[in-house]
Amino acid sequence: MAEEEKKLFIDMVGRLSWETQLHLDERHHHFYINKLVVVLISILLVVLAVINVYYVAILYRNLNGIVDNMDAMHRHMQTVSARMEQVTNTMEGMEQQMRHMDNIETNTGAMAETMPTIHNSMDRIRDDIATMDTDMDHMSAGMGHIDQRFRHMTDGVAVMRFHVWTISRPMGAMNPLIP
Repeated sequence: MAEEEKKLFIDMVGRLSWETQLHLDERHHHFYINKLVVVLISILLVVLAVINVYYVAILYRNLNGIVDNMDAMHRHMQTVSARMEQVTNTMEGMEQQMRHMDNIETNTGAMAETMPTIHNSMDRIRDDIATMDTDMDHMSAGMGHIDQRFRHMTDGVAVMRFHVWTISRPMGAMNPLIP
């Protein structure tokens, strides 16, 4: 029995050794898988970190653009506000001037009543101007005749001057002889 107990002990130790080795191999295999999973997750996290840094940089740039746009909008709004204040002041001035204006409806009615009279006066003025135009044509023709007659008179005076000069030439020669 001692032999049998030894054999059983050796079988038990062998089985325990074999199961321990199997357990160690399985543990090593699981550590290897865990190591691969950790490395893959680490690589994935690094890629995600790079992508996040890239997105944060883009977000930073875009937020700076938004802030710059907001500053520009603020400046433009101040300009618009100042201009609106000018418009408001102008409108208040116009409102005060409108209060001092006469009733436009009454004035328009009075204008509507006087317009036919003005129209008739304008027609008479047009007729008078047409008559004046005709008279001016006659006067222009008359002035042409007067101009022609003055030219004839000028020509006559020139001829007379020539004859007087012709007559006076011999008299000029006798002038030194006459006392």
